[in-house]
Amino acid sequence: MSEHLQNMRRHYQRDGLLEAHVPDEPFALLHAWLQQAIECEQAPVEANAMYLASVDAQGLPHCRVVLLKDLAADGLVFYSHYRSAKGCDFAANPQAAATFHWPGLERQVRVEGVVERVTAAESDRYYQSRPLLSRLACWASEQSQPLGSRAELEARLQQIQQQYADNPPERPEDWGGYRLLALRVEFWQGRPGRLHDRINYLKKESGWRRERLAP
Repeated sequence: MSEHLQNMRRHYQRDGLLEAHVPDEPFALLHAWLQQAIECEQAPVEANAMYLASVDAQGLPHCRVVLLKDLAADGLVFYSHYRSAKGCDFAANPQAAATFHWPGLERQVRVEGVVERVTAAESDRYYQSRPLLSRLACWASEQSQPLGSRAELEARLQQIQQQYADNPPERPEDWGGYRLLALRVEFWQGRPGRLHDRINYLKKESGWRRERLAP
């Protein structure tokens, strides 16, 4: 297995990333790359999927995949239970990192910053836009808590469906959105010979500082 992994290589040969062609702030470029990933036939079905890393109160890191639901002018918005594992991490240490990987475009983007909850109104709007079954699932699932069996979860959902058959419930108070406010955004573009392009943006009081990093 080790020899097989060592011999796995991909030759990058798509676009370059030059300073003359990138904006002074990162979110215009992130929006453009995300749109290209959505439209790319070789891209994954969920181009808005991102790896989200958090750190708990003991300093142990955790990583999972979540879906980006809004690309704001200052950060990334996603949704979760506030009492989930990631929610507990954010309560203890409100810092996180997210990574998008689009292999079809030979690109990745890293975003690092601080996490805050979005407003209740924002969470309400998104919650109401979800399919009914997804809304009911928010009530049926105590995310990240031990569960005796799949049947137990399905029984909870059936109970919720019966309880709210005529009047779908409002958003649970312990479910809503988070915004990852970016302090650092790095764009990576694969290039031949592993001489990749890396353009890094750092948030300063006066705005964004842009720099090139060695591959």
